[in-house]
Amino acid sequence: QVQLVESGGGLVQAGGSLRLSCAASGSDFSFNVMGWYRQAPGKQRELVATITSGGSTNYADSVKGRFTISGDNAKNTVYLQMNSLKPEDTAVYYCNAQLLALSFWGQGTQVTVSS
Repeated sequence: QVQLVESGGGLVQAGGSLRLSCAASGSDFSFNVMGWYRQAPGKQRELVATITSGGSTNYADSVKGRFTISGDNAKNTVYLQMNSLKPEDTAVYYCNAQLLALSFWGQGTQVTVSS
């Protein structure tokens, strides 16, 4: 059974930084894609950033230049370094992992940015 466990969320002032981590367990294979999504109150879940097993990355326009995604295939772990945080980055951040046609989600971690 695949499990994704996120950590690193919290409360930070605008302009500050946080680093999210997501560790996946229960898979004998490396995931094709891992990434981060977020959902703010009253809004739909949206993509933040993804990284493939080959190291290719993709970012939402709203976080380009501020957030950096990285991963460790051997450990099935993905990180999200978030710098220059803004109040509009406030959301629950979810880790996602894809293996072929299967998609797995973590339980989410709250990120709150105060102005």
